[in-house]
Amino acid sequence: MAMDSFSLRQAALRWGASLFGVTDLDRLRTLPTQPENLLDGWTRAISLGVRLADPVLDDIVDSPTPLYAHHFRAVNIRLDDTALRLALLIQEAGGRALPLPASQAMDSVACTSMISHKAVAVAAGLGWQGKSLLTISPLYGPRIRLCTVLTDLPLQPGRPLMNRCGNCTRCADACPAGAIKGTTLPNEPGAHYASRDEALHFERCRTLLQEDFAKRPLIGHSVCGVCVKVCPWGARGKGVLHGRDDVPMTMMDDQFTLFPQSS
Repeated sequence: MAMDSFSLRQAALRWGASLFGVTDLDRLRTLPTQPENLLDGWTRAISLGVRLADPVLDDIVDSPTPLYAHHFRAVNIRLDDTALRLALLIQEAGGRALPLPASQAMDSVACTSMISHKAVAVAAGLGWQGKSLLTISPLYGPRIRLCTVLTDLPLQPGRPLMNRCGNCTRCADACPAGAIKGTTLPNEPGAHYASRDEALHFERCRTLLQEDFAKRPLIGHSVCGVCVKVCPWGARGKGVLHGRDDVPMTMMDDQFTLFPQSS
């Protein structure tokens, strides 16, 4: 049975994904991975995103809430389940696929996983790299969680989006750790920072999350959510799928993407 991007997308959406995209792994061969040879033998990466619930984020002020900490874990479970289902579907169709966990820390000091799901999503055209280093979806802003499935299927890849953060500094202004530098990227497709240090005072972020937030009652792990909550692109997408008729559906790069109209 032949598998293409459309049929895989439909399956992923049916199983709970909100976003689906594909990138050619030749774009990411220099991306650090654990293990270093993780991408060997694979030609495509599927990026999956699940939207976060707006009311959960709306309660965040300057630190994570117990509800957000639970929601964070629940969405990661949904992502892992969807990635596994998609990988097995590809396998049954005669292809090969490797589902990578949504949130498995391989280095607790550097806060890195097997692969940067955010970098994969940007390369696949699901969003652009924000000043917080989160992937900013044009529909949901940073109010998404991500995971990746590697495959050898010759799927049609998407194209990176224009960076549209501009001069906005909402995330930097709100960061409780003062960790986001607010450095502006050019308004170009796939624009990204040369290193994490160019965008963040990373140690400030890590210290606050691991030494404070994670130790609070009912939180239990390194989450924050403030920059996710304040991004205007996330707020702009609230309610888009609930009765609004001013949101066109456009087919771009072999993937359906919803874009709110300019107000």
